[in-house]
Amino acid sequence: MADQTTGTTSEAAGDGAGAPGAAQADIGVTGLAVMGANLARNLARNGYVTAVHNRTDAKTKQLISEHGDEGTFVPSESTADFVASLKKPRTVIIMVKAGEPTDAVIDEVTPLLDEGDILVDGGNALFTDTIRREKALRDRGIHFVGTGISGGEEGALNGPSIMPGGSDESYATLGPILAKISAKVPEGDPDGEACSTHIGTDGAGHFVKMVHNGIEYADMQLIGEAYDLMRRGLGLSTDRIAEIFREWNTGDLDSFLIEITAKVLAHKDPKTGKALVDMIVDAAGMKGTGTWTVQNALDLAVPASGIAEAVFARGLSAQRELRDAAAELPGPDGKIDVSDVDDFVADIKQALYAAKIVAYAQGWELIAAGAEKYGWDIDLASVARIWRGGCIIRAAFLGRLADAYQQADATGEVPKSLLLLPYFTEALGKAQESWRFAVAQAVFAGIPVPGFAAALAYYDALRSPRLPAALIQAQRDYFGAHTYHRTDADPDASFHTLWSGDGSEVQT
Repeated sequence: MADQTTGTTSEAAGDGAGAPGAAQADIGVTGLAVMGANLARNLARNGYVTAVHNRTDAKTKQLISEHGDEGTFVPSESTADFVASLKKPRTVIIMVKAGEPTDAVIDEVTPLLDEGDILVDGGNALFTDTIRREKALRDRGIHFVGTGISGGEEGALNGPSIMPGGSDESYATLGPILAKISAKVPEGDPDGEACSTHIGTDGAGHFVKMVHNGIEYADMQLIGEAYDLMRRGLGLSTDRIAEIFREWNTGDLDSFLIEITAKVLAHKDPKTGKALVDMIVDAAGMKGTGTWTVQNALDLAVPASGIAEAVFARGLSAQRELRDAAAELPGPDGKIDVSDVDDFVADIKQALYAAKIVAYAQGWELIAAGAEKYGWDIDLASVARIWRGGCIIRAAFLGRLADAYQQADATGEVPKSLLLLPYFTEALGKAQESWRFAVAQAVFAGIPVPGFAAALAYYDALRSPRLPAALIQAQRDYFGAHTYHRTDADPDASFHTLWSGDGSEVQT
């Protein structure tokens, strides 16, 4: 096995290992924090001779010391030895923080690569950075592949959902590798369907991963609101709510996030014996991908209100000083009085499912809008399929979504929104009364449900035959001469009223 003192490979290493710097590794990973280390272990476990490198050699040595028996690793202390240890054409996976650290590694590795080599960014990069990097390296003959990897530490080790972008040529090499190390559906079946697919060119993979994370924000916010309605509104214990979430995880809401919610709520704090969730400060952190999703939704004019409210809710939760100052503002006491608690819990379940459908619909619309703007050919059904396993938002729901899109593709009648797919239209119809009742009870009790309410407002706006935007456009014309279109004229014709004149209308 590896020489744990020097971090180089001795002749006693596993199959394929040899002298330091010898071209023997199938693939390499640089950046061995937990995600990078686990991804390297995943590759080695699946039979790939894996070169490993880290800026500080201690992490490389730790990986070999603790997990060197899981497969064949080729560790290197220097970047030059790391690249030299790879078979040509070389494939290097970068697993470092997004932004400047990624650019620094690219600048260090690129001069050591040759035309036809592949450089993969497996971090949560901003997709526009990926577009820039891909173009610059393409001009040098190097394939740059921005790749979304979802599933956290466990997924990286045991099988994540993988969203590679890049060229068709690079995917021909990478595709089989990524498919082998990805999650499989059904779970645990090595011959199941791989949760990896070629998303599109340049930044497509990182764009789709960004939207995945935005949907994840919305999903988690909605679950939090359901919990709050039961805990604060109904006064249920965390143990009882854990039971409810376990039950929900056997039906339409079957998902990783519902599953772990039940586990979290059932967990006791070893120091106090109380529910751990009651001992955690109510301020949710975020690392930026949700914010990017909202910013890009605004740029693309896609009303991703469910994702936006989830991001805003996290921001508000962290404003402790302001919340303390506002604690005495007048309002209801947060208690919900209903005649049948179990019936209302069922209403909350329906509201959660309906709002979840809307959040995914907004995410899918955003992916479609991004694909149109940036020239990506993204298969929405395939995105749903690869999110069924490995990723944080994996859920049975996604299988239904994939099937619905596949059926629509077969008929050539793909709707503009997944809300218009028959399965989801029917599901929302069934949830209507419960959804509205849950939101109304929350409002009367003074419990914030921005996710539930925003989803319902979006749904109602979408199905409204006429919106008050007509008045807004008239106001814009009044103060800024921004013009308007008439319902009884050519759709391309613009008009302006002479508000400060005689009130007559002119065509512009």
